[in-house]
Amino acid sequence: MPEQPPAPAGQTLIGSVQRAMRLLETVAGHEHGAPAKQLARETGLALPTAYHLLRTLVHEGYLYRDRGLFFLGTAAERLSSSGAAQKRRSTVVDSLAQWRDLIGVPVYYAMYRDGEIEVVCVSDTPANPAVQEWADFRETGHAHAIGQCLLSQLDESARRDHLSRYPARSITPYTVRDDHTLLRRLERMPRMQPVTERQEYALGTVCAAVPITVGATAATMALSLPAHQADRLLPAARQLQSEVGRRVGALALAISI
Repeated sequence: MPEQPPAPAGQTLIGSVQRAMRLLETVAGHEHGAPAKQLARETGLALPTAYHLLRTLVHEGYLYRDRGLFFLGTAAERLSSSGAAQKRRSTVVDSLAQWRDLIGVPVYYAMYRDGEIEVVCVSDTPANPAVQEWADFRETGHAHAIGQCLLSQLDESARRDHLSRYPARSITPYTVRDDHTLLRRLERMPRMQPVTERQEYALGTVCAAVPITVGATAATMALSLPAHQADRLLPAARQLQSEVGRRVGALALAISI
């Protein structure tokens, strides 16, 4: 076994925890399981110590025993799943930061989940700040590009269900004023094209959202600009859509969390 690095000055390492982790790592390396004696030998542990730790790990669900062989248990699999989810989320976070710097705009990632509009991640800078959420994003999907983009990806029944809970209402002089007008607008939207809105959610701000559909999941990447830069909105949206297209495979996996 490789020599363990010394503990940092002033810190005490828990030896039993270290030994248990070594056992878990060793079991993970045996797809078809391994007996206690082999695990003890490979980890350099005394057999009684290995037995004691293995029994504890089985009791806690990190391992299970079948016909004398030890395998990773459900608790260890949950840890692995959580780590994979974090890695997929970091893919989205890193992508947003890259596009933020490339295009010079705040970038947003949102999805429609369990009947709600959810802004999952926002990437901005002090020079290009994100839109202040002054009215609940979930309740004002009719007014902002993110919500309109997500609703455009739903079928009519799901749209009407959403509007029965969050009816359209005017929050700026430019906001669509009723459900009927919004539904007509959504029906006319070209599929998979950027959705734009100008000062419908926040005065002084224009926004665009790019639709991303993965299976039955509706998602979007969006951006915002000050109203005096409105001429940049559609070109920036097209650039974002192109960049999303380059990473659609990795994003599809992340969105499927």
